[in-house]
Amino acid sequence: MAVLSFQLNNHLFVRDPQHTQLGQNIISKSVEMIDRLGFEQFTFKKLAEEIESTEASVYRYFENKHRLLLYLVAWYWSWIEYRIDLATNASQPAEERLKTAIDVIVEEKKFDPSFAFVDEVALHRIVVSELDKTYLTKWVDKDNQEGLFGGFKSLCKKIAGIVTEINPKYPYPNSLISTVLLAAKQQAFFSVHLPSLTNVSQDTNGAEQIHSFIKRLVFDTIKS
Repeated sequence: MAVLSFQLNNHLFVRDPQHTQLGQNIISKSVEMIDRLGFEQFTFKKLAEEIESTEASVYRYFENKHRLLLYLVAWYWSWIEYRIDLATNASQPAEERLKTAIDVIVEEKKFDPSFAFVDEVALHRIVVSELDKTYLTKWVDKDNQEGLFGGFKSLCKKIAGIVTEINPKYPYPNSLISTVLLAAKQQAFFSVHLPSLTNVSQDTNGAEQIHSFIKRLVFDTIKS
């Protein structure tokens, strides 16, 4: 069982999977399958077969696979915010906290034993590949009204607040940080699939290149 869990928006699920063994199995296997098959080819029928259960049991946790993807992405953003909180404290200078936050966002992801039922490395790949599918939909406004993007918003607000501490006169802290959070994923995706759109190489130095790009983008912008 997981040592820790996150308080996620209850509109994301029918029953929170973090608190039962079957629910954790659904999350664990979903991450594995979406990472392997892609979101389009992933179905609850295939998931049920993998966990040796029924589609009905999966629907007792999630209304549909889009809500499941929203849940996984929300969990990921909550995990990133949790890791930033662990790595920083209010007594540190704002610039140091901002640098640490950027480190956490772009660093190579590793398995976190505090959440044994989630493969964070695979989940990171899902966020890189499938993130746009969570909000580029016809029902985005309804999802937003239900608070389904709260994890992303909370993380953005936290880091934007640090930007404002550094430069209270900078007028676009939320715009900058939301752009940076998306850009970190997009640059990783482009380096693999659309290399002419990025200067980040598809090799072991890719994460370092994204880190350098994001850090310069943020600090050069807010200090200009």
